[in-house]
Amino acid sequence: MSNEVKKVSQSALNKCFWYWSFFAHACYNYERLQGTGFLHSMCPIIDELYDKDDKEGRAVAMTRHAAFFNTEPRVGTAIIGLAAAMEERIASGEEELAETVTSVKTGLMGPLAGIGDTLMQAILAPLLLSIAIGIGENGNVLGPILYFVAFIVIAIVLHRIFFNIGYNQGDEGIAQLLESGAINKVIVGAGVMGCTVMGALAANYVKLSTTVVVPFTTGEFNLQENFFDAIMPKMLPLGITLLVWWLMDKKGVSSTRMLVYIVIIGFVLGFIGII
Repeated sequence: MSNEVKKVSQSALNKCFWYWSFFAHACYNYERLQGTGFLHSMCPIIDELYDKDDKEGRAVAMTRHAAFFNTEPRVGTAIIGLAAAMEERIASGEEELAETVTSVKTGLMGPLAGIGDTLMQAILAPLLLSIAIGIGENGNVLGPILYFVAFIVIAIVLHRIFFNIGYNQGDEGIAQLLESGAINKVIVGAGVMGCTVMGALAANYVKLSTTVVVPFTTGEFNLQENFFDAIMPKMLPLGITLLVWWLMDKKGVSSTRMLVYIVIIGFVLGFIGII
């Protein structure tokens, strides 16, 4: 067995990267989820590592990557890069890695999915949407364009960063990244920024005030102006925002039920003249 590890071309790596970026969810199904997309991204690697006449070797490699797979596509692309590097070693004679690559994929897809979902779905998407909605509120088309472009650019950058980590540094590099705390710092920082933006949005877009006026012999007491606004302007919008968050996050109330509650309670309080 030669100690020299076969290397694929940069062109094959680029194809692998772009195939996963665009087709991660191709043929998405309940049996294999992203398995078909994973196999499709590995085809350029397999094509260069195995001769066209080596049908058995190609079939075994393709079967290896057609198994069940599911992770967050952007951060999880580190596994694609890692699998490409391991395929180079398998094709170079390290056949014992053929079983290891499946175990590594299975072991990493969960932790990376947790990080990716937090970054992309819980932080980045709501943050960009909140900014874009504010811009496009009055019909400014730059709002949706900004969201579309910014999300795609950030997603591609993350794709490439994690792909390179997986390919160049292997499972040790991924493990080091997970254990270093750098991801957690990014998540915390983005979370603080997101909370700041959400607070501003709540103040600007959540509308709630009371029309209650209490008559006294010395004059009328406007509950909104003389009490709530005197203590803290926008106090009621903040209160309803925190209440909705508490009910959904802590009590498990679904968004649909929450919307129904808000409509019904708002109608009743409006009908009796409280708001």
